[in-house]
Amino acid sequence: MKRLSSSSHDFDVQLRSLTAWSETEDKAVLNAVDEIIDAVIARGDEALIEYSHQLDGLTVASAAQLELPQSRLQQARASIPEEQRSALEVAAARIRNYHEHQFQESWNFRDASGTLLGQQITALQRVGVYVPGGKASYPSSVLMNVIPAKVAGVEEIVMVVPAPTGKLSDLVLAAAAIAGVDRVFTLGGAQAIAALAYGTETVPRVDKIVGPGNIYVATAKRRVFGQVGIDMIAGPSEIMVICDGLSNPDWIAMDLFSQAEHDENAQAILLSPEAEFLDAVEASMERLLPTMSRRDIITAALEGRGAMIRTRDLDEAVAIANRVAPEHLELSVADPEQLLPGVRHAGAIFMGRYTSEVLGDYCAGPNHVLPTAGTARFSSPLGVYDFQKRSSIIMCSPAAVAELAPVAAILARGESLDAHARSAEYRLQDPGRVES
Repeated sequence: MKRLSSSSHDFDVQLRSLTAWSETEDKAVLNAVDEIIDAVIARGDEALIEYSHQLDGLTVASAAQLELPQSRLQQARASIPEEQRSALEVAAARIRNYHEHQFQESWNFRDASGTLLGQQITALQRVGVYVPGGKASYPSSVLMNVIPAKVAGVEEIVMVVPAPTGKLSDLVLAAAAIAGVDRVFTLGGAQAIAALAYGTETVPRVDKIVGPGNIYVATAKRRVFGQVGIDMIAGPSEIMVICDGLSNPDWIAMDLFSQAEHDENAQAILLSPEAEFLDAVEASMERLLPTMSRRDIITAALEGRGAMIRTRDLDEAVAIANRVAPEHLELSVADPEQLLPGVRHAGAIFMGRYTSEVLGDYCAGPNHVLPTAGTARFSSPLGVYDFQKRSSIIMCSPAAVAELAPVAAILARGESLDAHARSAEYRLQDPGRVES
């Protein structure tokens, strides 16, 4: 794990190099995804059946067999161990409660001219949720993607989850039952994204696709954006910890491990003004690493993109965090509320020594779908607002038109748009006709 100092003359260069992330596009992946999307558009269910057999080892006679009945979800909910079911239900309740505070309602007002202005806020009609399958099992991802959509009022949520050789996670299906998923298809990869984006005879077309996936899924989401909305194209997991040197070194070491174990490209960075504390955390990591089941992945991540940075003080640590705009930022200090106002760019902020990032991953309440790779500078966590859209409302009275039409006409002619100007002026010249 690299050791840096903010006092070094070349620190800025080192920091840029450390945090740079640009996922190069693989032409073979692009070509494969294009081929799959084109096939699904052209042949619909027939293509889904072929790709399910070719890529997932599923043999079905019709695409209808790719859909799971609601009874299968309820069976999974009933069959998982009680402690897992209870944990899912507690997490779901907390996530729902948090996101209910984000709900936005329509609003309007009348201005001085008597014009009614406002916004009508409506939920998306149908949303697709991609959930990884196979080796991965992410019930927490189901809760985090589905519950905000439900709170927003989305009419129908369609979940796709790959089932290699027919294998499905009961924990994922139980989470779908608890979150309230309406339809589930055992589809994965680019073909699932294409089906959701364009629709087939069996899979309905959706308005937005959310949820994580592999490089084929991410590439497909890029390709269909514009045809449908998407949540984001996420990069590797990131954690940045700012510590005053008084936290338990073992806690901080494990917090860094918690993100490094995701994959070899994950990033874990610790900032502290206390050199002795950095040494203590490093010693904890060396002692604890052999006990980790994913130690090889953790090692690769820490060696590749991990760092410990000694700063002049905590304020400088916050300034560095703002430059990086990390996905997860822990403020492991005595008074995190004092530092909070200075934080401008972070996906989620975890305050105090006892608040590990992992609580946010599963059950604290806020969403764990967060901006990565510096995009927290301009984007936000997934939330209810991502499943609502806004329509502007304008209603003018004759008196309001008398005031506004001349202004609009002047500006329209300034843009050489004569029909625009006359459209406004006609309302001044003719009181209009009301048909009985």
